[in-house]
Amino acid sequence: MSITTESRTALKELIALLQEIDDRWAGPEFDMHCEADVVAAHRALMHNLEGGLVGMFESDPANPEFKRIVTNSRKFTGDNSDAIYFDAPVSPDYEYVMRGTMTGAVYFSMTTECNSEKGTMPTHTGSVLNDTQIDVDENGEFTVYIGGEKRERNWLPLVEDASRVTTRHYFENELPAGNDPFSEPRLAIKVINTNAVPSPPNDPSVSDGIRKVAEFLRSRTLGMPRFADNPPPFLSLIPNEFPKPVPPGDFGLAAVDATYAMAPFLLAPDEALVITGRWPNCRFANVCLWNRFQQTFDYANRSVTLNRTQTKLENDGSFQIVVAHEDPGVANWLDTESNPFGMVFWRFFLVDGDVETPKAEVVKLASM
Repeated sequence: MSITTESRTALKELIALLQEIDDRWAGPEFDMHCEADVVAAHRALMHNLEGGLVGMFESDPANPEFKRIVTNSRKFTGDNSDAIYFDAPVSPDYEYVMRGTMTGAVYFSMTTECNSEKGTMPTHTGSVLNDTQIDVDENGEFTVYIGGEKRERNWLPLVEDASRVTTRHYFENELPAGNDPFSEPRLAIKVINTNAVPSPPNDPSVSDGIRKVAEFLRSRTLGMPRFADNPPPFLSLIPNEFPKPVPPGDFGLAAVDATYAMAPFLLAPDEALVITGRWPNCRFANVCLWNRFQQTFDYANRSVTLNRTQTKLENDGSFQIVVAHEDPGVANWLDTESNPFGMVFWRFFLVDGDVETPKAEVVKLASM
């Protein structure tokens, strides 16, 4: 006879959820109609499962630890080759001090997210702080206080339903920062109004952790809204045609300093998408190729993203970027990995002035 524990019950619930996700999310209900669709869904599922295990299983706001959200092999909810993200659990019951390094980032910000303590997607952003509001020393090191009494600088307030703090570090390096261990910032966080030692793991804590993982997984699969049902203002539903870049507002807990534009690409094997435009005056800018699950293509081994440092410009300062299934022999190639369909996503941070809408034209690859 097996030993009955709450952790066993929670584990069975997680196993049942995995089966439901396979039956529904990896099936026709969520527009998975061929073998390649199902395989891609299963890969995205594994990445989300890893994300839940890393971020939520032993998440404790009384003893927080910054953990990296996505990596080049753990991708979900719109990862970025040129950004490194961390998060940690927090609670308005505590005050925290955080110490960190810029490590060459061209943009850094922190946000608190609300009502995600059980693993679900946060309901909204609670507070925001960017590097213009932080004193950074000559070594690129800084200290930020989180919660507690208001401070004029280096302070991130905690609203009453705050549950996590997220850090965003953006780079414009020759190599993708997301795949460069030497670009990874050092971060530490600790509670400063208590020194309680955590209790040893037990049945309630382990079962609670399993259920947090399950809710994380559910909210990012079965519970994830489809863009086509409620498209954000920065998304074009017309393949190969970009909308005007705009701030995302409250959509999807996006960074408040951002300006976005996104459109699907749709290319036959002998076609290429030629994109022309100009990078705006801003703190950070790049373009990434995603699959339908908002995962970047393989930036560790392929040319699937470009930032301004990596982009070769024309004599007049404009760029020409080519999205194609094979190398066309020109600069600024974005490799589709032979995918006929995907997403082209533009990010611009702290924009000064207008952002030119990129123009796109489908041509025959042989004409390049």
